[in-house]
Formats: sequence, structure tokens, C-alpha cells
Amino acid sequence: MPPLRLILLVSMAMLAFAGNSLLCRMALKHTAIDAASFTTIRLMSGACMLWLVVQWQRRTSASTGLAGKTLSGNWLSAVALFVYAAGFSFAYISMPAATGALLLFGAVQVTMVGYGIYRGERLRALQVLGFGLALGGLVVLMLPGLATPSLPASLSMLCAGMAWGVYSLRGKAVKDRAGGSPTAVTAGNFLRAAPMTLALSLLMLGNMSLDGGGILYAIASGALASGVGYAIWYQALPALASTHAATVQLSVPVIAAIGGVMFIGEALTWPMVFASFAILGGIALVILKKTDSHG
Repeated sequence: MPPLRLILLVSMAMLAFAGNSLLCRMALKHTAIDAASFTTIRLMSGACMLWLVVQWQRRTSASTGLAGKTLSGNWLSAVALFVYAAGFSFAYISMPAATGALLLFGAVQVTMVGYGIYRGERLRALQVLGFGLALGGLVVLMLPGLATPSLPASLSMLCAGMAWGVYSLRGKAVKDRAGGSPTAVTAGNFLRAAPMTLALSLLMLGNMSLDGGGILYAIASGALASGVGYAIWYQALPALASTHAATVQLSVPVIAAIGGVMFIGEALTWPMVFASFAILGGIALVILKKTDSHG
């Protein structure tokens, strides 16, 4: 893949991932939509968009004489996807976009690194330091009065991050075993998660509140930031080394923080800045030293 095209695709994917935080926070802060309805519309619109992408890929494969892609996925991954999406939405009722993106990203990476340690991966001294810094940064974000989010919102976002970490680990294992299309797997999981989020909306029917602007934000989050964003990322991913792919995602909380200041009027606090350096710097140490240990 030409370098310029790769840079463009990666940049678009990172903007889409950060856009999920901004769109969700704007919807729940500036419109009347409730978190359960936002989650339902996001997942259903994401499922529709990913289904369309897979159908387009199937037609393209058929025209070139290659085997078409079919929807796959599994129910356990769909549950993890649902927990992530629901926790994400409920956290953003009262959490700034930048703080939420940082908590989410940190929890995802800590979950995945922690699983690697459980599976027997050995960390070098600087990796242990980085892992400790990342955990310390997450703790700072959750201390009352420092970074502003409430404890329930923080726990909700941590659960979302852990669920997305589990989803990512399961997706990697499925791909390693079956060599399936990540887009087709994600589309299948979105479709399976749709009835779960509908059930959530029914359970919270008494709190349902729909709003035209909120619905548009949710559709944009599901169809564009999630559906198109994942499709673009999976197109770029084969051209990136795994460590480079992990490192470039460090930009997502930074983009979300800038977007929160520009579009939502959020303020950056010093505890937030220090926690950001600790979490992102710590994760970078773990990732980069992992490269050294394999090189």
C-alpha cells in the first residue's frame, strides 16, 4: 500500500474512533436522548452499515473471481460488544469526552496486557514501570475531585474498556484460528448485539427520551464512526506492524481531548494532563519495549 494512502486511512480511522466519544458526549449533554436509546440506535445503525460494507466486499470479490465474505462472529463476542457499548453510553452522561476516551483506552490496554501476563508473557523492567504508570494514571482519574467524573461513571467506562479488551482478544483469536475477515466478524457481532440492546431499551422504557438531534448523533456514531471507521481501520491494519497499530491508537484520547475543547467547550485540568501522560506514556513503554524484546 502506498505510504500516503496508508497515512490517510490511519488518520481517518483514528478520527472516527475519537469521534465516537465526541458524538456520544454531545448527544447526551446537548440533546434529550437517553443512554439506552443512544446505544440501541448506535449498534443497529452500525450493524446496517457493516452489513452493507460486507455485501459490497462480497460483490467485489465475486467480480474478481475470489470467494465472497460471509457474516460470522459469535455470541460471546457480541455480549462483550454490548457491554462495551452500553457502559460507554451510560458513562458519558456525566463524563467529559477526553476523560472518557482516556479511561476507555487505558482499560482496554491494561486488560489486554494483563491477559498476556496471565498467559505467561514476561515483562521487562521498563514494561513493568510502564504498566504501573498506566494503572496509576487510571487511579488518578478516578480519585474524587481530581478529574471530575463521578465514581459510577468511571466504573461504567472501565467496564466498557474491559469489555472492549475482551472483544479485541476474542477477535484476534478467531482471526488467528480461522483467518476470517475482521469486517465480516464485526458485522456479525453487531447484528447479534442488536437484540440485546433492544432488550435494554425495553427494560428502561420508563426513562426513554428520544430527540431528533440525539438520534442523528447516534446514527453518525454507529454508521460512520463505528461502521465506516472499523472498515477503514481493517483495510489499513494489514499494512501496519502490530506494534505500530497499537502505538498509533495512543492518538485517540489526544484527538478526543482536542475535540472536546473545540466542539463541546470542555476544559483540560492539570490532573487530567498528568494522568494522560502517565497512561499514554506507560502504555507506550509497554508496547515499545515489547518490540525491542522481539527484535
